[in-house]
Amino acid sequence: MLTGRNLHNFAVPAGSLAVWWLGQAGFIFKSPAGRVIAVDPYLSNSCEAPARAIGVDHSRLSPPCIAPSELAGIDRYVLTHSHQDHLDPETLQAYRGAGGTGPYLAPAETVEKLVSLGVQRGSIATTWPNNVHEVGDLSLRATFAIPFAGDDLTHVGYLVTAAGGPTFYLTGDTAWHEVIGISVAEHHPDVMLTVINGMWRNMGPADAAALAHLVQPKVVIPYHYNLFPDGSMPAHTLRLNLRLHGMQDRFQTLEPGMPWVYAGGGNG
Repeated sequence: MLTGRNLHNFAVPAGSLAVWWLGQAGFIFKSPAGRVIAVDPYLSNSCEAPARAIGVDHSRLSPPCIAPSELAGIDRYVLTHSHQDHLDPETLQAYRGAGGTGPYLAPAETVEKLVSLGVQRGSIATTWPNNVHEVGDLSLRATFAIPFAGDDLTHVGYLVTAAGGPTFYLTGDTAWHEVIGISVAEHHPDVMLTVINGMWRNMGPADAAALAHLVQPKVVIPYHYNLFPDGSMPAHTLRLNLRLHGMQDRFQTLEPGMPWVYAGGGNG
């Protein structure tokens, strides 16, 4: 199981960026200088009850690969939007109970949700597409994303760049639009982490592959699949759709809780 000690002791080579997939849409990034950020950690089963009330099965199919309390020492708690499988009240409560104080980075409506959950407004930085936030040798540029509905219209994704190293593009929950690809492509991300769950109007594998074709990353990694019974999507369907664009060799999957290091880049 992944722990704070594992994260602290993991050495990231110069010119590289390390990532751990936490399942669903959650990721941890670590830079060569030791800066650690967590994005959208969903480390509980809090979605089960509210989903069941509307006839949807969002019970976990696998346990969290890290306890929320183990995130207490991170440098930033980063969020793409306010939906519960991204801004999870139970994960947040356990993180804060273990001494986690942020700072937090979030788009506007997520900022208000954080405040409603007891987070001090002064510890939260608001972001928006093209806004850049520096965390040591990491740069986080928010990207345009298209939301599911009117309950939160301020979704974002992120370009995460290590100084002198690679750029990772995290799509966030978003529908397809060519403006996303055009605006992201100019930053030349090396790795694209993409939602592939078409439920709730996210991109499915075909749209994700089409976006990858516009962005042209060197590696394409799916996420937001196979945690909930309602919402499961075989990861290999992205590879099949990438084949239509001659990009099948760029397909890669991550195992939750295990580090993956990408070296090179410097185009971000």
